[in-house]
Amino acid sequence: MNPVFAAALEIQDFCRERGWGFCVIGAVAAQRWGEPRLTVDVDVTVITGFGCEASYVDALLARFAGRRPDARAFALDNRVVLLRSRQGVPIDVALGAMPFEERAVDRASAFTVDAGVTLTTCSAEDLVVFKAFAGREKDWLDIEGIALRQRGQLDEDLIWAELGPLLDLKQAPEAADRLRRVLALART
Repeated sequence: MNPVFAAALEIQDFCRERGWGFCVIGAVAAQRWGEPRLTVDVDVTVITGFGCEASYVDALLARFAGRRPDARAFALDNRVVLLRSRQGVPIDVALGAMPFEERAVDRASAFTVDAGVTLTTCSAEDLVVFKAFAGREKDWLDIEGIALRQRGQLDEDLIWAELGPLLDLKQAPEAADRLRRVLALART
């Protein structure tokens, strides 16, 4: 199995054993919904809520190696735990607490990556929201790939309902303008 998928399965199994709400996001989910691209890491959102993060961070760091000497403090300050799988693949675990993140986890579904192996990934719409909010250039390339591959199938009302408040919070109206252009191009 691809080492990145194996790392995603490793963190997924860990989360399931604990009954944690989670979903795979990032480039692994883009493999499902967009244009596949090379990735060397796994991104996961785990629902921790606010105020309970330390117990999640401690459990993750008891099982996975941290990628920083101050991994615990960094995680609690930045809401992301930087880990390594058994095979050394980087895993970024976002500590989710926002209502959008909870709904994204609820909407997540199985993605078959190998015979008998599935990963729980966010929906295409939620991936667009995650990536538009992050707003890095590679995220916009992924959004373009998702929009083209899912042409006519994306629930744009859902995307805007979830993304609008997040962009307001971030004060990033330019991201909404860029997403409108990307979605319009994919419809032509």
